[in-house]
Amino acid sequence: MCTVVIRVPESDDESTRVLAIRDEDPTRPWNPLGRWWPEPHDGVIGVRDARAGGAWLAAHPETGRLAVLLNRADVSTRPEAELVSRGGLVLASVTGRSPSADPATHGFNLLEVAGARARVLSWDGAGLRTTELAPGTHMIAHDDVDDPATPRIARWLEDFRAAHPEGGERWFAPWTRVLALSADLPPTDDRAIVRDNRPHGYPTLSLLACVASVSSDAVDVRYGELAGPGQWGAGLDLVRPAATPSTSDATRSWSR
Repeated sequence: MCTVVIRVPESDDESTRVLAIRDEDPTRPWNPLGRWWPEPHDGVIGVRDARAGGAWLAAHPETGRLAVLLNRADVSTRPEAELVSRGGLVLASVTGRSPSADPATHGFNLLEVAGARARVLSWDGAGLRTTELAPGTHMIAHDDVDDPATPRIARWLEDFRAAHPEGGERWFAPWTRVLALSADLPPTDDRAIVRDNRPHGYPTLSLLACVASVSSDAVDVRYGELAGPGQWGAGLDLVRPAATPSTSDATRSWSR
């Protein structure tokens, strides 16, 4: 039940801005933002699922592509043994291969950004739909784009629209201020963005966030972990990835 905020620009000369908050089982290990993949994904940076090897969020800076995966419910009757991890879709997307036809995965919303253009591919186990995102600010969670039936979107979308990203190094500051304000809600409140989804039947909590500025020939991504699962604490320290990830810090989880 991740959450993404995206501002699609009016002009191709402007950058697309993205804020993505990841919800996951705290005991499932991950690698923080970095270069974790060999060929054919050399040059891709992202947050890697250490168990399945795919990505939650990934970018290919040289081609101005970024993708983020959000889970959604599905009606598929395909046996689990025939399904593959959704994380591979993200890596394929940033190297120019979008899902098509009948993906062999559980349901998803896949945000694809290419420079100043963005779209969401939605798979519910019965059909694959594409939603092109018009210029402006949008929110995506576990259902449709800007869905007013999703409580956190109904509560916070207009706040994010009013909080225009700034220029300069900390362009994302207005959005993180809204995120901090949202964290005044208990993480079990269905309007919360920093979440504890266990009362809703899922073993996931908000763990980390990324912000990204995407142009046609560059992607600037920053990463920060929350104080603890579902805990805003003092906020996020959003930093760029190290050129060479540290082996000692390569795997994160809250089971250690």
